[in-house]
Amino acid sequence: MLSNMKARCLVDRRVTLSATAFAELVLWEVPEPVAGSAHRYKYRLALVEREVCVLRYDNEAGKGDHMHVGAVERPYRFEGIDGLLADFGAHVKEWLDANRNP
Repeated sequence: MLSNMKARCLVDRRVTLSATAFAELVLWEVPEPVAGSAHRYKYRLALVEREVCVLRYDNEAGKGDHMHVGAVERPYRFEGIDGLLADFGAHVKEWLDANRNP
């Protein structure tokens, strides 16, 4: 039944956060789980500051759900779309607060 389903874009937007930072959110519902993931979503959520990706949550095929904080990659526990967006939003706020110039 799922094999007849086409990929469906759920979110595709760029949010300007400041003159030097933006967040890009891309989320698809896919017919079959991406290799390494147990759910039917493909996503890429990124925070870019001064043209450098400083934070990214994604589930690249073969790697499964994970996040990048700077050059460090670590696993991410996917618990649904709402949780993903909330976790990313909180992490973006935390990063911006920690790196905001007074």
